[in-house]
Amino acid sequence: MTYIERPEYLEKLINTINTEDIKIITGIRRSGKSCLLEMFIDYLRKNFSQANIIHINFNDINTEPLCEYHELNKYILEHYQDNVENFLLIDEIQLCSGFEKTINSIHNSKKFHIYITGSNAFLLSSDLATLFTGRTFEIPIFPFSFAEYKTYFSNTKSDIETLFDSYVKQGGMAGSYSYATEQQKYKYIKEIFNTLIIRDIKQKYKIRNITLLEKLTDFLMDNISTEVSSQKLANTLTSSQQKINNKTIGSYLTYLCNAFAFYKVRRYDIRGKKYLASQDKYYLADHSFRYAILGTKNMDFGRVYENIVAIELLRRGYEIYTGVLYKKEIDFVAIKQNQKLYIQVSDDISSTETFNREVSPLLNIKDAYPKILIARTKHEIYSYEGIKIINIADFLKNEKMPRGF
Repeated sequence: MTYIERPEYLEKLINTINTEDIKIITGIRRSGKSCLLEMFIDYLRKNFSQANIIHINFNDINTEPLCEYHELNKYILEHYQDNVENFLLIDEIQLCSGFEKTINSIHNSKKFHIYITGSNAFLLSSDLATLFTGRTFEIPIFPFSFAEYKTYFSNTKSDIETLFDSYVKQGGMAGSYSYATEQQKYKYIKEIFNTLIIRDIKQKYKIRNITLLEKLTDFLMDNISTEVSSQKLANTLTSSQQKINNKTIGSYLTYLCNAFAFYKVRRYDIRGKKYLASQDKYYLADHSFRYAILGTKNMDFGRVYENIVAIELLRRGYEIYTGVLYKKEIDFVAIKQNQKLYIQVSDDISSTETFNREVSPLLNIKDAYPKILIARTKHEIYSYEGIKIINIADFLKNEKMPRGF
């Protein structure tokens, strides 16, 4: 299997070296957390000649004796070295019973730089403050972006549009790339998602109604980019045999988001500058799960493109919201520090009717923040009454926004 560097993630790890925080790498299964840790170890070996690196991977059967927190603590302290920088890196830490007690004790000693990864359902963002008494710094990691996909397949002679067509079908789960056929790729991806649901979420939350959880995920996948509410979902999923409680649906939605399977996007009133407590949108961590679970009969490129852009904005560090202005929807209000972007996403804007429909909400926004329409234009960037029109493949291939955005 081919490996590529992920410099932006690696840089985040490097920049935390001199902090006392417990560094925690989070993200959906098989998104590359362990590989990132290996890259970081290579960096440490090259740049810290006197570093003592203690690397424990609980996926390795040889670490089984350390799956109890007293033994783990003993092992770490025995491998500590004086007068050097001590780096402690632990993969899949949730496999050690009582791991938080060891990590808190080791952290309190102030002798180690601590970096850990773990299964999503057992090492949640919402749990970190409860689990660890010291400060934590979370480094979220996502499946491959289109830019990374392009780098991975840089030895092919495909142009950017052909590569984008391929990325739309294959997605960013890099482990699937080594399989020869589309059927094998989707089988691999489907198994990841099913493992995420059955083993992680079921085990963490002791879920009995797996059928309901599967129906919910299927519905969300089929309706990515559509506004939904717990009550609406409960009404939709209720059958003649079973009435579904909206509180149960709300809990299941939280579990899926906690495990990084989906990301919830809230609504934002642009004119009133306030968040709306109503229907939300849910986006898949990687669009390939949709095809692997539901099949490719209904590609629905418009929804998939919107999902790809949503995850890309999150990957680039933006907070994203669905905009509402004069009862018209703007796909994304993207905010990062003092930056704000208004973004519409579409498949085909070649017809005048579709183009006008997409730009109309953006034209109604009166402030001076950049307004962008991302679509499959296959053309260079151009402007329309102050709105930047950009081809989706070009938007995605650049890790940073083009100049002027």
